[in-house]
Amino acid sequence: MEICPKCGLPQQACVCEQIQKSSQRIRVTNDKKRYGKIVTLVSGFDSTINIKKIAKELKNGLACGGTVKDQVIELQGEHSKKIKPILIKLGFDKDSIE
Repeated sequence: MEICPKCGLPQQACVCEQIQKSSQRIRVTNDKKRYGKIVTLVSGFDSTINIKKIAKELKNGLACGGTVKDQVIELQGEHSKKIKPILIKLGFDKDSIE
């Protein structure tokens, strides 16, 4: 059984990621790309969090395409109102999402 070097608990019971998620300051903004396309940007993640996994969950929940560039999740379309409930379900603190 592997032990987490940060919290000393077994990997299955590790709470490091939950603690990291509650201390984030996440910003949700919109941006206009070429040809008038709107993308939703989700930024403010710490480097210890698996952003690709979060991006995959957001893309599945919102039924849209997207990518991860420089610690920022880009989602195709205008989803700023629908992102907050999904992030809360993933374990982020609702007060930390702007």
